[in-house]
Amino acid sequence: MSAPSLVQAVAKRGWLNKMLKPVSNWYINAAGYRQMGLRADDLISEENETVLAALQRLSPKESYDRIYRIRRATQLSLTHKLLPKNEWTTQEEDVPYLRPLIDQIEAEAAEKDALDTLAVVKN
Repeated sequence: MSAPSLVQAVAKRGWLNKMLKPVSNWYINAAGYRQMGLRADDLISEENETVLAALQRLSPKESYDRIYRIRRATQLSLTHKLLPKNEWTTQEEDVPYLRPLIDQIEAEAAEKDALDTLAVVKN
């Protein structure tokens, strides 16, 4: 199961969104993954069956791109370098591609559990 998210609660309150947006941007820049060409979904750990199933559902191009980004970031980390600024991942490029699949798989698992525990009552 995914961790609870406060995104919807923050989005509903404009003042809270305005207050937390600079903190969010600072944190994303401090994390440094965009400076290595990674996307946020590239950081999701693969040690979960749900994530592994989601990775299987990726298109071949998206899967190749993900592996390329991770290998390039690993190489950059080993050499203690960053990409040139024009190759950094921008906010527009950093869209979720794996999280929707994970959510879909979790919803399917929840539906399966609900149907598996369904009790038939005869009148």
